[in-house]
Amino acid sequence: MFEPARIASAAAAHLEALSFEERFAAGLLVLMALLPVAALALGGGYLLLIGERAMIFAIAAVSLELLIGVAGLISFGHAYAAGILASHGHGTLSLALPAAIVTSALFALLTGSIAVRTRGVYFIMITLAFGQMAFFVATSLAPYGGDDGLTWPTRTLILGTRVLKRETVFYYVALACLGAVYLLAGRLVGSRFGRVLRGITDNERRMEANGFAPYGYRLTAYVMAGATCGLAGFLLGNQVEFVSPAYMHWQRSGELILMVLLGGSGTLYGPMLGALAYQLLEEGLARLTEHWKVILGPLLVLLVLFGRGGIAGAIERWRRGELTVEGLWAAVTASLRGAGASMVRRWQRAEVAARGALALAMPRCKAGWATIAAGSRRCKAALSEARVSLALLVDRSVTGALTRWRRR
Repeated sequence: MFEPARIASAAAAHLEALSFEERFAAGLLVLMALLPVAALALGGGYLLLIGERAMIFAIAAVSLELLIGVAGLISFGHAYAAGILASHGHGTLSLALPAAIVTSALFALLTGSIAVRTRGVYFIMITLAFGQMAFFVATSLAPYGGDDGLTWPTRTLILGTRVLKRETVFYYVALACLGAVYLLAGRLVGSRFGRVLRGITDNERRMEANGFAPYGYRLTAYVMAGATCGLAGFLLGNQVEFVSPAYMHWQRSGELILMVLLGGSGTLYGPMLGALAYQLLEEGLARLTEHWKVILGPLLVLLVLFGRGGIAGAIERWRRGELTVEGLWAAVTASLRGAGASMVRRWQRAEVAARGALALAMPRCKAGWATIAAGSRRCKAALSEARVSLALLVDRSVTGALTRWRRR
């Protein structure tokens, strides 16, 4: 018998069994699922494109979180796999998607077998080197566009149909992929494998003493992250129907790391929030100026320096009661008061310095004016004497000239 109350109570019980992170991620996915309805009501199909791009980059950011937040690695070598099969007329889902994922996984396996042996900045540099190698190899493939990129004939065919050409269908496909990636990543992090990875990150020597080989676990996480990022590359190529070597440049990997840091590392919903926030910031600032990166860069630097865990960290502090509106207002007020007090102190110091300078300068100025006045008086006296001498000289000359004229 159909009982809505029983179904509702079962759903509520199931939601209560979920963690806050899982409930938040589910709510975020539900909101993303409602975006096409809002876009239809607002008449803005461009919102779908922004949402698709945000979800695609969210998939790539979640894959990177497996390296940063779980395996303790930071990779600049995330390269999107290009669907070259589409240019040969084999752009079907059964061929293109496995080709993209397997290619990315193999590339991650080959490069990771070397890169995972390193740590810290050496790992960053070696993955950066492998990424740049792939970038320059792609630019040299003249039959596939080379530096200009490769245009796809059409989006990937599903059962011989072009159903992905419909933007709403493609949007929900990307949303389904994001949900699947989040669920799989969550299961992975919560599994024995994920706990071992976290243990290796916290104390590698202790895990080795317990019989766990860090190399195999880290390499497996690296390959999984590469395969997941290959899925994101497959979706991105389908969205724009174009692939470019620029997708393999280190700047793209840097943007993914910024998304993870913006959303907050250590959670799986953080990279999703970071990708969405990054896309919104990019779109909003790009409408203001073409040099939007000049504004975005300092904002991200300030967030990394003072954000303490990004957006997800702020949400966690709000849940614990450490971050409230009153607390924010008090912090802002205290900051303003501190800035005002600092300005007053600086003004007072400047005033004291000015008074001291005037006190030192006034006697010198008075002595200077006295010297100038004395010099002026001497100059006037000399001019008076010169006028008198000139008058006497002229009088004598005239008198002598008259006397000589009379004698004649």
